[in-house]
Amino acid sequence: MAATKTAAKMESDGKSAVSSPGKAKQTSGFLMSIVRTLSSSADFEQRGKEKKRIEKAFQESDKKLGLLVKENYQDLTSILKSFSDISDKVNESRTKIKNIKEDLSSCKTLLHCKRDELRKLWIEGVEQKTIASLLDQIEQVKNVPEKLDTHFARREYLQATNCIVAAVAKLESNLSHIEALRDLKVEILARKERMHEVLIEELNRQIYTVSSQASQSRTGSGRTGSGRHGDMSLRVMMEFSDARDDTHVEDDPQKLISSLLESLYILNKTPEAAEAIKMRMHQELIAIVARASHQLVDSSGSPGENLMGQFLPRQLSDLLDIIFRQFRSVANIHDVVLANLRKIMHEKAEQSGVYIKPESMYTKRDVWSKIQAVTELLLNEYLDVRNTVKSRQQAPSNYEEATMDIGTYFTKKKTQKQKKGSLFRFDASIHALSTNSYVEDTHHFESELFGGGTMHMDTPKHVFVCKPSVDNIRSIYKQLQIFIKEVESSSALQPGESSLNEFVKNFVEDTYLGHIHYVVSNNIDIATKVDEEEESFDALRNVIDHKTQKELGVPRPLLQSTVTVDKSVSELKDLMTELPDYADQFLNMICNVLRGYRDTCHNAYRGIVQYDADEKRVISAMWAKDEDISRFLRSLPSWRTLQPTNGQELNRTVCSEEEMRALNSKEAVILITNLSSDEAFIPQHEIITDVTQMRTVANVHESLEWFAVRLKNFSITKATQASQQLVVESPVYDSSPKVSQKTLESLNGIVKDFQDLSEVCLLLLHLEVRVHCFYYLMPVAKQSNYAGPIDDLDPDSNVLKLNKDLSGIEELLAASLQPSKFKYIFESLGYLVASILMNSMQFIKKINENGIKKMCRNLFAIQQNLTNITMSRESDLDHARQYYELLYLNPEKILTLIAEKGSQFTLAEYSQLLQLYHRSHFTVDQAVVDAHLKRLREVTEKGHNETV
Repeated sequence: MAATKTAAKMESDGKSAVSSPGKAKQTSGFLMSIVRTLSSSADFEQRGKEKKRIEKAFQESDKKLGLLVKENYQDLTSILKSFSDISDKVNESRTKIKNIKEDLSSCKTLLHCKRDELRKLWIEGVEQKTIASLLDQIEQVKNVPEKLDTHFARREYLQATNCIVAAVAKLESNLSHIEALRDLKVEILARKERMHEVLIEELNRQIYTVSSQASQSRTGSGRTGSGRHGDMSLRVMMEFSDARDDTHVEDDPQKLISSLLESLYILNKTPEAAEAIKMRMHQELIAIVARASHQLVDSSGSPGENLMGQFLPRQLSDLLDIIFRQFRSVANIHDVVLANLRKIMHEKAEQSGVYIKPESMYTKRDVWSKIQAVTELLLNEYLDVRNTVKSRQQAPSNYEEATMDIGTYFTKKKTQKQKKGSLFRFDASIHALSTNSYVEDTHHFESELFGGGTMHMDTPKHVFVCKPSVDNIRSIYKQLQIFIKEVESSSALQPGESSLNEFVKNFVEDTYLGHIHYVVSNNIDIATKVDEEEESFDALRNVIDHKTQKELGVPRPLLQSTVTVDKSVSELKDLMTELPDYADQFLNMICNVLRGYRDTCHNAYRGIVQYDADEKRVISAMWAKDEDISRFLRSLPSWRTLQPTNGQELNRTVCSEEEMRALNSKEAVILITNLSSDEAFIPQHEIITDVTQMRTVANVHESLEWFAVRLKNFSITKATQASQQLVVESPVYDSSPKVSQKTLESLNGIVKDFQDLSEVCLLLLHLEVRVHCFYYLMPVAKQSNYAGPIDDLDPDSNVLKLNKDLSGIEELLAASLQPSKFKYIFESLGYLVASILMNSMQFIKKINENGIKKMCRNLFAIQQNLTNITMSRESDLDHARQYYELLYLNPEKILTLIAEKGSQFTLAEYSQLLQLYHRSHFTVDQAVVDAHLKRLREVTEKGHNETV
């Protein structure tokens, strides 16, 4: 038990010492102090007390130790067992170590005895290892060609480059003296020398072919059918990529380009690659154009068909859309190439300390410059710049200025003497035509765009997608401007600095504007040419056919020249929208065209109404231009009903028959005052005797009115757009036409001139018909005999002439004027005729019953004719006939009738009636005449007062 306690105490002390070294140190210090106390104490009793105290403490500790051993018996047993096992293993290990030391000492002794043999064996081992390493290298080099083929097939260009560079390094170092590898070394070195060419070719293929095809497949069919386009894209992909490549195409072309450039850097061919890219850029872009052309021709459903003779500008727009899309993809890939070049150059600079800017090889601006150059080549062919310039050089120089006065082409031209020419020429012979055609075709296909000398053999030849024409610019101008803005933005250029913008600007300004001006001028010149034999303006004689009239939706025929001018103006309007940057120039052309046509119409109008070189004109023309008369005629309700706005206003105003009669009376009074006098009759040259000229005037009116309305609507539209330009601006390209306010004001002035001339023509017709009535009716009273024999009862010959004249005018104007305007011409004409004949009573010297009947027959003949024309009974002529029938009565009966029934005529008319009666009955006594006139005034004044 004591032993157990002792062991437990030792274990506890050991554990305590191990677990708490500080505590063990403290305990040992305590024991030493006890020993020092006991040894230093001289008193035995004191030592006894100390001893008892220590024994007591020992007993307590022993008791505690026993309790602890009891409580931790299992742990103590396990510790003792483990300690025993460890002790046994330590003893066993000591024995083994001792034996190993003895064995090593023995081996050392033996090895020392065979040192030379061991050295020989070590040397042989090193040699064998070196030979095995060389054999491994030879085996690796031997498999290099096969590995290269595998890497190239998988597009693992970086691995292939590392492989061939490592193989060349081995062949030029460790394996340089192996004669058996000479042929292999030559082959690998040759492949390395050619490898950068393959990499550069693949890099160009990725930049141009793959990127352009990818852009086309991503964007889909565009304007063409999706199914056909999808088949076509697949066909194009198969055409330009072999089956092996298509099987292993990498998903990320940027990584592929990066690996290609890194491979070229490893081969020390980066500058050569950049230079090759720059040199190949032009022809690769041309190849893109050629492939896109074939693609579009195939997708149009007419492969193999020659589209060069068909004017299909939409095809050209589609082609540019495809090409620009592919050019953008190419530019984006070039951005990737330049970014990788900068990265490679930076890494090279860190290694060598020499930095070379990739911009010194080529830049993004170089790419866009080449793209612009190829685009210019394409436009040069499709806009037919060469032939257009050639034809422009042959054309008269007068057409060069777009702001020239076109009116010079509308004046009458003198007959030119025929120049003496050669007897015959061979220019139009079959041989000459075929030769010229061959030379022209050869010239076309020798151009750079068509593969003239620099294209690869496998590059498809360019085909035309439409007919080359200067007018193709119309469908592609906006498209080009958007692309130009993109080019300038990508190239960091100021607006307008790009070469493509300069090309388009020069073409439009130097070629197209002049071409359009020449075409428009020539068309109008043909439409408004003068018939020199008949000395008349065809421009105001020829009218459109019924088919054209129906297409235009007009109720009456229009002048062919007006429709031609309107068509030319419409073309220029379309050009203003299609080439908005030159809208002001085209608007100036429109103004020049309109000025010229206005001058033509004015000249032709003067040719009709002017009868002398001294600006002497027919009466109706002078009155139509007179401001007072014109203002009065325009104020009449009959005129205002012809105006759309004023017509609506008039419909709300009640205009009684008395008011209309008063207005008609005022017009008749003005005309009678100016045309009825004791002087000579109206000369024949002061009226329009050729009724066909009146039809011409009617055609001019209808045509210019229709034309002025169209021009006015156009002017209002352009004015609205001009005001909106100050507010709305497109961030990319402002496609709204840009016109100046001054040009718009000029256009409005010309439109007003056309409208004024149209109104003058209508007023002229209105007045001319009335002047004709004066021309034929004034001799009826002044020259005819109304006191003749009983058998002279037929209408006056001048009345018959008037009826014939009015019938002829009615027949022509009914087909030339709208019903409302035809009504305006002949409306109130019966009142005027009645007023003329009633006022003419003062010019009749004497009249008998036969004369009265003759005058009544005159009135009845005119009434019948006017009724057939206006389709309404002309009651005013009945009134005039009643006036002349009063001559059957004597003055007393007339005065009695006035007193009983009131005045039906004016005092002046009754006075003329009484005076004619007295002249006819040879009344000598003037007192009788004065008495009747005095009684007439009294009766009429009394009747007037009673009425009031």
